[in-house]
Amino acid sequence: MTRRPITIPPEASVGRWALALVIALMLLAASPGSARVATAAMSTCDVRYPSDVRVSWVCRTLARERVEVRFGEYWVDMLRFNRIDRRHAVAGVSLKVPRRLRDIRAFTPMPATYPDAAGEAKFVLIDLSEQFLGAYEHGRLVFSSPLSAGDMEHPTPTGDFTISAAHRDHGSSLYTIQDTDVPYPMTWALRFHISREGISFWLHGRDIPGYPGSHGCIGLYDEWMQQSYYATPARPVLDDARRLYEWVAGAGANDSHLRSLAGPRLRITRG
Repeated sequence: MTRRPITIPPEASVGRWALALVIALMLLAASPGSARVATAAMSTCDVRYPSDVRVSWVCRTLARERVEVRFGEYWVDMLRFNRIDRRHAVAGVSLKVPRRLRDIRAFTPMPATYPDAAGEAKFVLIDLSEQFLGAYEHGRLVFSSPLSAGDMEHPTPTGDFTISAAHRDHGSSLYTIQDTDVPYPMTWALRFHISREGISFWLHGRDIPGYPGSHGCIGLYDEWMQQSYYATPARPVLDDARRLYEWVAGAGANDSHLRSLAGPRLRITRG
């Protein structure tokens, strides 16, 4: 059977059936209701991003070796390129592997400068077509991160927003960890929108399964959260959720309770 690639479209109305298909096939990989251990085989090769054309790559299935061993000094770049975390990059999963690993060193598809933010001390840009976030200071990119945004049934809103609240140890009021009554953890949470129905949308730490898999929020790496709740990875390293939180709320702003903020501005686009 020939696989057809799934493209993250520049417009929400394009290719919805295809993305829905790949999410259905991957659903067991991760979500607030996912299993504690990601066991469903999947392929990030089937999820395409505009920036894929910049790198010559082939699809390879992981054997038993960990990504840190398989890709050495480029293991973080490999995860970023595939928009996946170590909990899901396991044996049986297929990844996009560059023909030359050095081509993805410090990988990011986000623009180095963003003129619309030149007059702002801090500005967050999210490109849903790339499943990536960029943090800008006076229009210059200072760091970026892969993410997992909303799935087809729970889309992430687009437009301009303002980050209005911070809560280090937030928890979902709608979803729990599978087979438990524990609210799904939303660590290092930054609220950017409240819908007319009263549903809050946050940037926060969560699983990054290699495709859009959240219920509308923006998920970023937090391996410490994963280690606490899923016992993997054994040695946490990736903490993009904390890094963004402290960049927005201030270094050392470990708010144990929800705290109001007045920015920065955040823009969510589809390319």
